[in-house]
Amino acid sequence: MRTPGIGPVTHRQLIARFGSPSAALAAVPDLARRGGGKVPSLRTRADAEREIAKVEKLGAKWLVLGQGLYPRLLAEIEDAPPLLIAKGDLNLLDKQAVAIVGARNASAAACRFARGLAHDLGQNDLTVVSGLARGIDSAAHDGALATGTVAVVAGGIDIFYPPENQARQEALLERGLVLAEMPPGTEPRARHFPYRNRIIAGMASGTVVVEAAPRSGSLITARLAAEAGREVMAVPGSPLDPRAQGCNQLIRDGATLVQNAADVVEAIRPFASSQVHSPPATFEAGAEQLNGDDALGAVEELLGPSPAPVDEIIRLSGASSGAVQMALLELDLGGRLERHAGGRVSLRPA
Repeated sequence: MRTPGIGPVTHRQLIARFGSPSAALAAVPDLARRGGGKVPSLRTRADAEREIAKVEKLGAKWLVLGQGLYPRLLAEIEDAPPLLIAKGDLNLLDKQAVAIVGARNASAAACRFARGLAHDLGQNDLTVVSGLARGIDSAAHDGALATGTVAVVAGGIDIFYPPENQARQEALLERGLVLAEMPPGTEPRARHFPYRNRIIAGMASGTVVVEAAPRSGSLITARLAAEAGREVMAVPGSPLDPRAQGCNQLIRDGATLVQNAADVVEAIRPFASSQVHSPPATFEAGAEQLNGDDALGAVEELLGPSPAPVDEIIRLSGASSGAVQMALLELDLGGRLERHAGGRVSLRPA
């Protein structure tokens, strides 16, 4: 998973196709060449052992997709991280979770509301998940620290970001739980935050947006929650405050309006009892790779700059699901494929 060009979806497909990480790595160079790109710089066993040693030195643990305490709901999304690094109270992963997100430059009233909402959700035996950012995230963690809160960080688990949240993150390491997808020592970059947001949305039965401007990261989290089939909730605000426009837009578009913890509990309890689990699409068991070169050409012909559903590519190509997935893998490892939410793909611009 640390090899450039191998994201979570590609990782899942490689393991499903080749059966083991070593066999998958051995196949990557040829797949990349077939996809028309450069062979990625493969990570070695020594690289992995160095990272494992760093994680152990920090007193953290690995959560592995499909094993042990890996968050059950997170495992259901298509691009679930193959590995997470965790430090803190792992028992919090056994409880139903609600995400609370919002503006970094939130108003004092919104922060007070988020803190109180998180506290009340904790009293209802719910784990509060957020992203340890300034503003609403910090208020949510503070409100739920006594009952259970999980922080998903964009960088390494040992990096304090933002710097003023160091004491808060240390408290979460002791009394809550901190999760990271990136290796230790990774300083967060802009591209890491959407990755973090999908974990927040994927872990939770529902996401509450307390205050958010249009086109904010919080609305990305809400969109990812909706695409994962989770409940999206929003706290209404004054039309005169730009920080409330995102929440008011979510409500207009169908999000559940919430004013207190009881509203949240009512919205997510049916989800927990009625949810139907459907694993993400992968290679068909025993699927034959029919006419690999022909399948690759047909898939390339059907793809363009606009995202298209993989199911539609399979239907129109006339090739088997396994052959199409292999062609997509080759294009992906060749650096020519873009994967989008909802099982859609497109070609990268030349």
